[in-house]
Amino acid sequence: METMQEGKAGIKAYAAETVSKDMPVFYNPVMKLNRDISVLLLNSIDKKNMQVALPLAATGVRGIRLILELKKGKIKSISFNDNSNDAVKLIKSNLKLNKIKPGKNIKISNLDANLFILNSKGFDYIDIDPFGSPNFLLDSSIKRLAREGILAVTATDTGALCGSYKNACLRKYSGKPLRNEFCHETGLRILISKVQSIGAQYDKALTPIFSYSKEHYFRVFLKCIKGKKKVDELMKNTGYIVHCSSCLFRKTARYIFNSNKCPVCGSRLDYAGPLWLGQLWDKKLVTSMCKNLECKELVKFLEIIKKESKISSVGFYDVAKVVKHNKLKNVPKKDLLINEIKKAGFKAAETHIKPNSIRSNIELKELLKLIKKITQ
Repeated sequence: METMQEGKAGIKAYAAETVSKDMPVFYNPVMKLNRDISVLLLNSIDKKNMQVALPLAATGVRGIRLILELKKGKIKSISFNDNSNDAVKLIKSNLKLNKIKPGKNIKISNLDANLFILNSKGFDYIDIDPFGSPNFLLDSSIKRLAREGILAVTATDTGALCGSYKNACLRKYSGKPLRNEFCHETGLRILISKVQSIGAQYDKALTPIFSYSKEHYFRVFLKCIKGKKKVDELMKNTGYIVHCSSCLFRKTARYIFNSNKCPVCGSRLDYAGPLWLGQLWDKKLVTSMCKNLECKELVKFLEIIKKESKISSVGFYDVAKVVKHNKLKNVPKKDLLINEIKKAGFKAAETHIKPNSIRSNIELKELLKLIKKITQ
């Protein structure tokens, strides 16, 4: 057991050479950025007096940071829960370490996560951050998510969502993945679609307001709007990404048609989905988050997402792969290519999902012309 500092919180946690679910109480220091973004996002939304739920609280670090770092009036109550007796003891110890007293507005429970949620009257913010798939908590969390509430979901089983284990993705997320250059984006969008499909059963439209792919996990924050019409409108943004691995042609489609031949080269088309085809971010929220930013580690990451959020295109271009695939001579400098795309009248920005890749609404054939022009 070691004492360490994360944000404004001092915590005791078990140290391990390899982070795994077999730790007495799970704590992953690599997920600090995940928690940094949670604090930043909640400080950037126009929402006060929130009732917060942490069904998998572990060491309690996320909740303690929310208590210490959120602006005054943001939290009405916060509920820590963990099914582990050891975790509950550690949460109490860490609250004491930070001079926080449990009480009417700071509650601790030792229940199965689903029972904890279902036994409640509901929450404005529920944070699901499991080891692996979040599926086992989605239904209960969505049932108890309040109107205008926010559901934060982490998935660390990226192997399934990115196509390394296709059958696992079909079983868990009811979607077919694609293992290609933009597999992390399709995985993120499949995850969003899964959450939305459960919300639809309860007439809750769950719209992504901030999403990202980072290292070994996906993370998405979704806002809940009640109403059948809202759900129907939202589901119109569910569909497929159709892709040709031979010429890198791709398009989005609401439905999969009988024809499986690429219109460009005649090769067999493949697809990913069903998945979310809408925006991954609320642009105003991203701008607000950038203004409220205090954590230096997030500056570059958020600035990339800010520019990226202004482009509604699904998927992106791995420039090195485009060059190699089309047997071009050189890979152009990223910033130069972005400027040339903009000069040609299209939108373009770096994507946070993969280094040296570009999100743009330019067609592939037009992109190839620009690359040839720059590298000749």
